[in-house]
Amino acid sequence: MIAKCPFEATRDDRKSAALAAERMTVSPDARVVSSLAFARELLRSNVTLQAATTAIGDPAFASVFFLDGEPHKRKRRTVVRFFTPKAISTRYRAVMEEATGTLLARLRARGQGRLDQMSFQLAAAVAAEIVGLTNSDQAAMARRIRATLIALRVPSMSRWRRPLGRVQATCYGALFLFRDLRPALRARRAQRREDVISHLLDEGYPEGAMIVECLTFAVAGMITTREFIVMAAWHLFGDDALRERFLTAQEGDQIAILEEIIRLDPVVNVISRRVTTDMVTASGSVTEGETLVIDIRGANVDEAGVGECPYALDPERGRRMKTPGSYLSFGDGSHRCPGAQVALHETRVFLDRLLRVPGIRLHREPDMRWTDELMGYELRNAVVTCDRS
Repeated sequence: MIAKCPFEATRDDRKSAALAAERMTVSPDARVVSSLAFARELLRSNVTLQAATTAIGDPAFASVFFLDGEPHKRKRRTVVRFFTPKAISTRYRAVMEEATGTLLARLRARGQGRLDQMSFQLAAAVAAEIVGLTNSDQAAMARRIRATLIALRVPSMSRWRRPLGRVQATCYGALFLFRDLRPALRARRAQRREDVISHLLDEGYPEGAMIVECLTFAVAGMITTREFIVMAAWHLFGDDALRERFLTAQEGDQIAILEEIIRLDPVVNVISRRVTTDMVTASGSVTEGETLVIDIRGANVDEAGVGECPYALDPERGRRMKTPGSYLSFGDGSHRCPGAQVALHETRVFLDRLLRVPGIRLHREPDMRWTDELMGYELRNAVVTCDRS
């Protein structure tokens, strides 16, 4: 039974829906799935594989992100320890607090700051700790990692521009290798730590495979979390009652608010899958050879799965519907984002302290633009001001 809506039926708290509707594109050969129940069944099944990626080189050293089936399960089991609640509380929480303290001290000294820059520096610090990229200048490393994303744009470049794009991507990857990865490798060959790079050394990964794995983990932790933090801040600054509720809530209730925000404005909008065999489920059927596009944004507002008033920001929704409040925003099934709780907790830590800064206010709302490479929104130039210390 669909839960009763506690808001006006016409209420719509989404901020990125219009942009996504205008810019999100899907191949005409793909079948779009927007039903939450059907999407979950497909993502949790063993008859769909990732459509856009393949294992690189030797599958034994391929990134966990690019694998499926048993190889993926085995490799994922070896890395989930870096994302457990214990790891967050005993290791990453201190990094979150320290980085947040540094960023907010700088904000108070200047009296203003850009949210996208602060959130990116925070996300970079946490991702670096998880991966083990802690032996080089982190601000410069974050810029180098961001520069490597040009590789995602190469396929869509014009024919004459593509060769230069490949050269640039190779150069940025080499800079990351020499200035960031190799210093971290030297330190961990001397003494292992509880991080991804130490794990890769223990597993005997070659250097080339390490570059792919480290960049994949770092980009996943830095790029999407930056947008999430800015989006959540935008919602909280724009709703006095919601902001007050967030500041007076316990940690679990704060997480519920953040989950509801990312349900409405997911950073990742689609998941592509290909069907390997015919399957009939309680919600629908698929045929071998089909290419599927899981519409995360659509599934997250599927009234049959999320309850009435699907466009309203309701922190009680997950509890009322007896389901994880982020719905498909972090994926589902075997490829559900392993760092989901890390992203939620670092966003919670930062915003809880930011919103308590004396005189804090959103001076300028973010510019919102679309990135075709990641099929999602970017938020830039949001400025906050506060009383100077």
